[in-house]
Amino acid sequence: MSILIGTGIVVTVATFYLGKKGWHALHKAVGITPGVLTYQESNAALSLATISWQQLKLNKKHLQDLPEQQLRQLRNIDNKVTHYQRYQKSQSVQTAQNKVPEVTEQQFVLNKLLQTRLPEMLASHHHLMNTYASTDHASDEKKIEANRLLQKMLDNIEQRLDILMAQIEAQHLQDLKAMNSYMDSHDD
Repeated sequence: MSILIGTGIVVTVATFYLGKKGWHALHKAVGITPGVLTYQESNAALSLATISWQQLKLNKKHLQDLPEQQLRQLRNIDNKVTHYQRYQKSQSVQTAQNKVPEVTEQQFVLNKLLQTRLPEMLASHHHLMNTYASTDHASDEKKIEANRLLQKMLDNIEQRLDILMAQIEAQHLQDLKAMNSYMDSHDD
């Protein structure tokens, strides 16, 4: 009897172990890690407590007064910066042979906007929104202007990111065309 119980326990543990390994192998084969990714509905209301930034270093206190549309735009900018940073890292690995990576003026300006100016502007916006507690007309106009200026800055950053990514794509497409041209000319 104890042999049957012992065998049952061993078979149960082995089945559980192999099932778990198989489950992880299946997920690894399709490129996901169990327990790491969580589904977030794209249209659900954003909460500052649940937003995490991949590349941007922003003070959550400065984001409290932003409308949801601007929070979504910041999250979109963060995603674009993540893609851009991945490209930059892949380029730096390729040019690691005693070469200093070239930084264009556009890249430098974008980096300055993301690292310095955006956090400064968000801080100024936050302080302005919380300075005027009164409901007078002058403070409302200042808040409206602050929102407009912040929106202009976010649009500018996003546009610069789009332009840089389009340039990168165009450069890679041009490289492929040149390689294809070379291959066609040597197909004799």
